[in-house]
Amino acid sequence: MSKPLRLGIAGLGTVGCGLIRQLQTHPDLIAARAGRAIEIAAISARSRDKDRGLDLSAYEWEDDPVALAARADIDVFVELMGGSEGSAKAATEAAIAAGKDVVTANKALLAIHGQPLALAAEAAGKVIRFEAAVAGGIPVIKSLTEGLAGNQITRVMGVMNGTCNYILTRMESAGLPYAEVFEEARQLGYLEADPNLDVGGIDAGHKLALLAAIAFGAQVDFDAVELEGIGSITIEDIRQADDMGYKIKLLGVAQMTGRGLEQRMSPCLVPATSPLGQLQGGTNMVVLEGDAVGQIVLRGAGAGAGPTASAVAGDIIDIARGFRAPTFGQPATSLRKMRAARAAVPAPYYLRLTLQDKPGALAKVARALGESGISINRMRQYDHADVAAPVLIVTHKTTRAALDEAIAAFAETGVVMSDPVAIRIEAV
Repeated sequence: MSKPLRLGIAGLGTVGCGLIRQLQTHPDLIAARAGRAIEIAAISARSRDKDRGLDLSAYEWEDDPVALAARADIDVFVELMGGSEGSAKAATEAAIAAGKDVVTANKALLAIHGQPLALAAEAAGKVIRFEAAVAGGIPVIKSLTEGLAGNQITRVMGVMNGTCNYILTRMESAGLPYAEVFEEARQLGYLEADPNLDVGGIDAGHKLALLAAIAFGAQVDFDAVELEGIGSITIEDIRQADDMGYKIKLLGVAQMTGRGLEQRMSPCLVPATSPLGQLQGGTNMVVLEGDAVGQIVLRGAGAGAGPTASAVAGDIIDIARGFRAPTFGQPATSLRKMRAARAAVPAPYYLRLTLQDKPGALAKVARALGESGISINRMRQYDHADVAAPVLIVTHKTTRAALDEAIAAFAETGVVMSDPVAIRIEAV
């Protein structure tokens, strides 16, 4: 065998400790598959004295992750600190400048700084691998860059935040309101320190931006991702969607259109019988569609020590084997700056309205829709005990721009009593 591949690991949280545990548990298996031993030379974290339930005594310690990244005795810098700025960015840049390959699970760093980091790494003849940054243990990056490399990708779609899927499915199964399940998720430790990273769609939007860059040969552009979280979804929406044969998911979709690259992370209705509709709890699912292969569905754990460390280890083993590929599947110099397209592909929409219970109210809403070129497919009015009448409308296919025009016109009717809720119905 060749000489060992030496690692410097920065970040000893859930994933960092999971990786070390995996390397300690299966050293012979990993060496046989990698063609060489993989060893940890040095580590770094915020606290040296914290009890992590692991024997770390064999590894040298660096207080400064930037110093760790530049050490002469490491071949690969493994960045597991997280965050788009600060130490994570500085240490990754230092590693590339020092001639190290980089393995990271940091979706925020690459979603925001991916293009300059990829250019720097490729100019230095180094690789950045980040399978663990998207959907945890699901090998979606490998699928796009390797298995589906001969396909023109037509659409990437998926549930990419397990916390949001847990909240939505828990609301449905227990019949609980959003606020109660949100607090339950917080108590269980499912939410980020800043919960809006999860429920606001930011975490999942970072992942979508990375997949879109690979799938469509684009410069990664998180700012172009349309973001809408799940905070406005009510238990009534979930029940009524179910009544019509749909489930509500925080769904990421990226696809190329005649107007540009559409990237959105937002609540959508999907058929209850579809793989996405049947996805429960904290599980992730990514759907890839290519012109030759058709539709591929990947399902698995999107977070946690084991699944995410598994993805990190896979990237490290690829480097040990000598497998080297551009960061986003093709040379960073060839990635194009794409024009952003906002929900350009027409789709049906679910509308929830609260109307004054008086003659002609529904006709005024229907007229506003018709004047915006939107026709009604289905409509339901539920029993009510006061002057506020809940009404559900499913439209035929329309654009979001036309729908926004109609919603603006609702305010002029004088019969709509609260802000309408509009949720796209995605064909899967």
